Amino acid sequence: MQQKVMVCVTQQKNCDRLIQYGHNLLEGENSELFIIHVAHYQLHFLGNSKEGEALEYLYEKAFEYGAQLTVVRSENVLDTLVDLVKKYKITQIVLGESPDATQKDSLIQQLTARVKKQAQVLVIPS
Repeated sequence: MQQKVMVCVTQQKNCDRLIQYGHNLLEGENSELFIIHVAHYQLHFLGNSKEGEALEYLYEKAFEYGAQLTVVRSENVLDTLVDLVKKYKITQIVLGESPDATQKDSLIQQLTARVKKQAQVLVIPS
């Protein structure tokens, strides 16, 4: 089975360790790495008002790790992530741990429930 790892990034300072973790999961020549950032329309890109610098940083990381970079704004972050999992046929998702990760209605819990038949969700502690 072809391995496709999606790394979901939010803040610049945390994304390198997540991307590296996702890259380390790859096995074989047919494996692919996807770096994904989905921002709600009302929020600054990557929580950073210097959007150009943040975007340039992500492009550099994608190039460094041989990954495909997808950056989108969305009204519904969860639906967009689920759509990308289906579109790219993702097999593993790497996410950073969030303070509400264990709550039943957290984004991580909802994403896990919606993609469990297709992809394994890996939550990396901070």
